[in-house]
Amino acid sequence: MFMGRLYPAAPRDSFDVVCPPGWGSTSATFTGAGLPLKHLGTPTSMGSPSYVPHPLPLQVRDSLSYVASIVFFLTNTIITVLFLRIASKWPKLCHYIARTEAVDPLYDTTLVRKCNLSCILIMFLAALEYTLSHLAGFVLAADCEPDNIYRKFITNSYSWIDVIIDYSEALGVLTQFLNLQCTFNWNFTDVFVICISFYLTSRLEQVNKKIAATRGKTVPSSFWRTIREDYNRATSLVRRVDEVIGGVIFISFANNLFFICLQLLHTLSNGIKATPPCREPDKRLFYGYEHALYYTYSLVFLLLRSTIFSLIASRVHTASREPAYTLYEVPSTVYCIEVQRFIEQIHGETVALTGLQFFKVKRGIVLAIAGTIVTYELVLMQFTGVTPTATPV
Repeated sequence: MFMGRLYPAAPRDSFDVVCPPGWGSTSATFTGAGLPLKHLGTPTSMGSPSYVPHPLPLQVRDSLSYVASIVFFLTNTIITVLFLRIASKWPKLCHYIARTEAVDPLYDTTLVRKCNLSCILIMFLAALEYTLSHLAGFVLAADCEPDNIYRKFITNSYSWIDVIIDYSEALGVLTQFLNLQCTFNWNFTDVFVICISFYLTSRLEQVNKKIAATRGKTVPSSFWRTIREDYNRATSLVRRVDEVIGGVIFISFANNLFFICLQLLHTLSNGIKATPPCREPDKRLFYGYEHALYYTYSLVFLLLRSTIFSLIASRVHTASREPAYTLYEVPSTVYCIEVQRFIEQIHGETVALTGLQFFKVKRGIVLAIAGTIVTYELVLMQFTGVTPTATPV
């Protein structure tokens, strides 16, 4: 169903790119696009005399490209299956949420606005990444083959075309459509979890506001029993939702980690350099920096989206712990068995979204992922023989 991710192709004598079919919103390729443009000929100029390529070894580059292609294709297929599974369980989950809302309606008037804003922002940034990806590919094809731009763009973005299947305009349009579908699917995964996290956090924060309103007041034990029951409903809802979307959370975190490492490796191995022109004078839009602009923006967008995704999902756990601070301040004159049970319940269970119960999404997971990225990046650099160098002037 999905074709994998397109990375803008590079000319044969330009810097070699790892070109994972990678992350987020960019285009798709079945075999790891971004491989050298085999049909565009040798550029007439290598650009600035200070240009010194630092390519990855050919065998390593191809291995990473193939692995990235397989990972992207496989994970997108898994995501599709997971969403079909979610769809089958969604009616029962909605009925459960409706029963919870009937007993304790949610009064958060900002929830819809936060979800809409997150969706618009992420999709807009993803569309910009998609545009930069195609811009780099079209500019390169136009520079090297101005008489046959679209065919060269398609055949060099999807390297299996003209090798396994003969090129046609209909096939080019179809692959672009599937590419766009894959782009939407990839970004919608994070948007979906973010919106679910907003809702669950709002449920818990509504209980927290009721508890915070009693600070310094004398309330009967029946109030604490009612509040504890509200808290139980909210935490039960978190667990029920986590059973449904846990697989999506797991695959999203795994993809974040994998493709951040590959994107970062590409950036460290190639630096920010201009792609040599195919002909003189150079009339390209950004004078050869189209690929550098795309890869830099893509890495920043990936890091930003992953961080926001992790922090918003971790707020569910943070909100579940907040009642304890108010309960500690309950005066001894009104302290009762219900308050004690409430405190023990908060500390006795961990309320958080999880990745199939393999890990719990807490605030510390951001630092844990950052440490893992640094560790694996050093391993990849040793494995590929990459030595980061200063960008040539």
